[in-house]
Amino acid sequence: MHFVPPSADEPQKLRLLSFNIQAGTSTSRYHHYVTHSWRQILPHSRRTENLDAISDLVARYDMVALQEADSGSLRSGFINQSRYLATHAGMPFWCHQSNRRVGTVAYAGNGFLSRFEPDSVDEFRLPGAIPGRGSLVIRFGAGEDALVVAVVHLALGKRARRQQLEFLTRQFDGHSNLVVMGDLNAQTHSREISAFCAALYLEAPTRSLASYPSWQPQRAIDHILLSRSLPSASAAVLDVDYSDHCPVEVEVALPADVRLRPALRPVVSVRARAGGDEDD
Repeated sequence: MHFVPPSADEPQKLRLLSFNIQAGTSTSRYHHYVTHSWRQILPHSRRTENLDAISDLVARYDMVALQEADSGSLRSGFINQSRYLATHAGMPFWCHQSNRRVGTVAYAGNGFLSRFEPDSVDEFRLPGAIPGRGSLVIRFGAGEDALVVAVVHLALGKRARRQQLEFLTRQFDGHSNLVVMGDLNAQTHSREISAFCAALYLEAPTRSLASYPSWQPQRAIDHILLSRSLPSASAAVLDVDYSDHCPVEVEVALPADVRLRPALRPVVSVRARAGGDEDD
């Protein structure tokens, strides 16, 4: 896929995808969490087949947010799955945040793939009682008018989610072009997500898109939230069985003063920035 820049008077459009990939393991029934639990600790051939299918999928997009991407442990064959997907999808820029390590068996994190070169990348550890949650923050441009893209995977517990969203609200306050993508583990009408969107003036085009569980979607917990300066032309949930979640997609139009540079380098390293205790 080749990027064709828009004309000077045409708004630049982006296709965005958010996907909790469950470390490349498919799940098609609740009982598979038990009967297929060995797949979460041991490598297997289906994982590679699944990752190849996911790479074909993400190749259609301009920016991709990944959750539960393995950083390179026993179960993934010591492969960083964000890098694997970027390489096989032909995405020239990728970065990864490692969050939860279980010895050498599993090492989960957030990933971001892009056709555009960011100006900065940071990662934050989200507050909470139990380690394991974070946010990967990618900035295109500088100052309050920069395009800021955040990849998040929030806690299961309501209290921890509220703490994490309050922390993120402080981090993003004042940014006018914000995209938040990820597994929020809550629907947008929940009190904590509603408060977050209200504080940052975010719209939720994915609000009614049930994405979990993938075999019979009933809950809309995977989202792409957008500043009001980023109108969405379309939003959809994709019916694929590569994970226990379905991915969600949104197409957005950028403001005229936000112009992105095609990526030239394949890798960027990120450093952790203090953000409180990590959370489960």
